[in-house]
Amino acid sequence: MSLEKKPLVLKVGGALLQCEMGMARLMSAAAAMINKGQSVIMVHGGGCFVDEQLTANGMVTQKLDGLRVTPAEQIPVVVGALAGTSNKLLQGAAVKAGITCVGMSLGDGGIVTAKIKNEQLGFVGEVMPNDAAYLNFILAKGWMPIVSSIAIDELGQLLNVNADQAAAVIAKLVNGQLVLLSDVSGVLDGKGQLIQSLSKPHSDELTKLGVIDKGMKVKVEAALEVAQWMGQPVQVASWRDAEQLNALVKGEAIGTQVLPD
Repeated sequence: MSLEKKPLVLKVGGALLQCEMGMARLMSAAAAMINKGQSVIMVHGGGCFVDEQLTANGMVTQKLDGLRVTPAEQIPVVVGALAGTSNKLLQGAAVKAGITCVGMSLGDGGIVTAKIKNEQLGFVGEVMPNDAAYLNFILAKGWMPIVSSIAIDELGQLLNVNADQAAAVIAKLVNGQLVLLSDVSGVLDGKGQLIQSLSKPHSDELTKLGVIDKGMKVKVEAALEVAQWMGQPVQVASWRDAEQLNALVKGEAIGTQVLPD
């Protein structure tokens, strides 16, 4: 896998934000890649902080097919947790690692267009690539964008976007190499073993069997979409594994390779 000519889009999950050592290790890897001339974009969720804040405000977390349901009254809490706390924690870790970064959201610079995805999900957004100019400007400076998954539709409504889907759209926008990082080593089979490569037919089979479900189902669907769009594999891997991060810095394949048809 050669990353040199394409921006690397790293999606990180909320669990990372609760692991200071994990954040430090990931940012160290990102700094090493940037110092080698590799452009890096980080896209993040922050479900752990959303859940904490909803509970603190006496609100209930609901999910539908692995996607968070976001009623109107929860939007201020969700936006604060994702575009605020989560984004700035990652920004702080990046600065500590010597990275010049820009904390931003999907709503900045006209990078995407957004609309409500499904009325049943409430204020959850579906986004499409729009204009890469703002991101390209940041990358040309050698800086790292850190993008929260909060979008804004044409009416100015704030929308919560699934972070895996957000990362997929950013990868399409900049023609980048997508790596979806979580707290597991990749996509696992029914016995908990790592699947080295995953095609759409294999994914469909494992989904029917219930092996791939909930959040991993959303992640794999996003990976398959980008793999097909770009005609290249998307990687699903772990930020916990120092060896995987070292391999990533070297431009080697890690985790599960989600394949285009």
